Amino acid sequence: MIKTQRFKKITTWALLSLLTTWIVSCGTGNVPTNTNQTSSGSAKIEFWTMSLKPKFTDYFQSLITSFESQNQGIKVNWVDIPWDGMENKILTSVSAKTPPDVVNLNPGFASQLAGRNAWLDLDAKVPNDVRSSYLPNIWKASTLNGKSFGIPWYLTTRLTIYNTDLLKQAGIAKVPSTYTELAQVSQQIKDKTGKYAFFVTFVPQDSGEVLESFVQMGVQLVDDSGKAAFNSPQGKAAFQYWVDMYKKGLLPKEVLTKGHRHGINLYQSEQTAMLTSGPEFLKTIAQNAPKVSAVSAIAPQMTGETGKKNVAVMNVVIPRDSKQPDAAVKFAMFLTNDENQLAFAKAANVLPSTTKALTDSYFKEVPADASTYDQARTVSASQLQQAEVLTPTLKNSNLLQKAIYENLQAAMLGEKNVEQAIADAEKEWNSAGS
Repeated sequence: MIKTQRFKKITTWALLSLLTTWIVSCGTGNVPTNTNQTSSGSAKIEFWTMSLKPKFTDYFQSLITSFESQNQGIKVNWVDIPWDGMENKILTSVSAKTPPDVVNLNPGFASQLAGRNAWLDLDAKVPNDVRSSYLPNIWKASTLNGKSFGIPWYLTTRLTIYNTDLLKQAGIAKVPSTYTELAQVSQQIKDKTGKYAFFVTFVPQDSGEVLESFVQMGVQLVDDSGKAAFNSPQGKAAFQYWVDMYKKGLLPKEVLTKGHRHGINLYQSEQTAMLTSGPEFLKTIAQNAPKVSAVSAIAPQMTGETGKKNVAVMNVVIPRDSKQPDAAVKFAMFLTNDENQLAFAKAANVLPSTTKALTDSYFKEVPADASTYDQARTVSASQLQQAEVLTPTLKNSNLLQKAIYENLQAAMLGEKNVEQAIADAEKEWNSAGS
């Protein structure tokens, strides 16, 4: 799924209880050694992706053909799952002990199941020389409690897409690069045009952008033991920032009820001057709102005093109950090697997670007359030097976001003051996250 920035948090938390029950009943035994064989005696593995058909059908068919020709004893069955159905489908298959062999997820969701021993431990399966070919900080995103549960695949970094006409109408010559500047620009745009500067969602099950903004503002979310660390001066300042933005009318009311998709719609209808998103959405805007696309430009993503920038990661994991773990690991490494990552990054306008692929001139040079879409590639790639996965890998990361977002909403609506809201969020996380 190319929408890595928006791979939503788990919305069916009740299923996790079912999965936990399954894990306890299974224990932590060895990977099953029984094999899934085709009629000819070849090993067969199943590979799941998210919403990559039909756009990338040719790419994957070619990749699988190449892999099978180099690994005569292995056959790959590619299954593409709709984006909004992946979470339930993988939970169901894992709990029933009938999982695929290689699955495309993101570290945030995958870590919830890694904490329940659902994935194969890859530290003993991936050679050190192969592991060292991936960007170190990106590999770290798929680790939990010191164990590797996933192999990095493709990346995106957030950009600021902005409407040059609306900024000009508001008398703004420079796109904001920090949240401090954003507050000032938001007021100016509202005063001059009556429109909003941007949209960001506070819906707990949607984007983690607000949670990431806390880290960019210098907030430590959890301590080394996993307990809440955000009830701090920096945390209170971050809470207050968003409360003030909402109470001053500088954010659309729908930030409390609508997800990131609504933000795209607002930008396309010229109700907002900026959109913070991945470069993949530039094509969506061009298709849906060509007039807006024609006056759109890009800038690096906004950050806080830390200067940190976000990177969203897609990885591949191998279920512990895979019937073909060795073949699955071999395919996962082939899928994510330098050559294939570079090819997919060019096809999908994303970034690779291997050091060698990222050095390709494709990510550093574009013609002077390059389109905004092509320019975004070099801006995105240049941000990787400062980029990291901003939120910690936790087995219940969805509950951390839920605790903060729901209490932040309460403060925005005047139901709690900031002090009470952040204290309640701290209490909820320490109870739920343990």
